[in-house]
Amino acid sequence: MFQGASALNLDAKGRMSIPAKHRDALLVQGEGRVTLTKHPDGCLLLFPRPEWESFRSRVAQLPMDAHWWRRIFLGNAAEIDLDSAGRVLVSPELRAAAGIEKEVILLGMGSHLELWDAATYAAKEQAAITQGMPEALKQFNF
Repeated sequence: MFQGASALNLDAKGRMSIPAKHRDALLVQGEGRVTLTKHPDGCLLLFPRPEWESFRSRVAQLPMDAHWWRRIFLGNAAEIDLDSAGRVLVSPELRAAAGIEKEVILLGMGSHLELWDAATYAAKEQAAITQGMPEALKQFNF
């Protein structure tokens, strides 16, 4: 289970060090193999290999009217191995798609992680807070 936020920086080659709390889980769950792909919200999704296999299966079964969504998720997927220093290389194409340059936020989302450009995430989070709590959460006890 991935949870929590980490503020990180990409190096000059586009590599990101996975925080130890997530690295250990990725090494156990997916033997250090991950898949990174686009998300239409403007972030990247990072899956340990077993979770990716499940997600990929579900996306592949979408009906024809969701063909573009298959292209977005599956057509942009990159299989990556953690290097010996626990880093992953984020391709230039995926960095461009998410507007990522250097400062990023890595968010644990349960079965997977989201990778955001730090400024984009801060702006989207503030916009969500400004809009107020959705109806689905108004009856939720905190």
